[in-house]
Amino acid sequence: MSTLEELRATAHPIRLRLLSLLTGAAMSAAEAGRELGYTQATASYHLRVLERAGLVRVVEVVRLRGGEAKRYRHQASAEPFSLAAAQSASGDLREEQMEYYDALHAELQRRARRRGPGPSVSTDAELWVEPEVWRQVVRRIGEASALLHAAAQRPRTPGTMPVSMTAALFPMKRS
Repeated sequence: MSTLEELRATAHPIRLRLLSLLTGAAMSAAEAGRELGYTQATASYHLRVLERAGLVRVVEVVRLRGGEAKRYRHQASAEPFSLAAAQSASGDLREEQMEYYDALHAELQRRARRRGPGPSVSTDAELWVEPEVWRQVVRRIGEASALLHAAAQRPRTPGTMPVSMTAALFPMKRS
């Protein structure tokens, strides 16, 4: 799938939550819906969108009460999601990118309302730095994201805690 298709698929807060949830465990639409407080039909619709974009895949089909339930899983990429590939030739943000940022904003607000005690960091910056410093920062944040995704477990696994990581790093146009 193209990055543009992935971008369109992730430009919804429910789909962002599903991707996070399915990083730690394979779940059916009914299981994911219950975990996130949505109906099975809502979860199923959004899972199909993510599947078409190649962001989740069916990893198991289980028999339930005479029917079948697909269990989906998100395999986080070692490479962080890049909006640069979906950028137009002129360098302008496409509408899809803005929709993605809107969905990310809504999801960050939801998570912030659930903030608990413990170590945390929050930062914001609009700076001028050398290109090599920028490349190092992007690489390190990508490594931190990959570490979290690789360690993700099923919700409420004993000995685990829910955490949130949101990062949007991008070069800016000169003004």
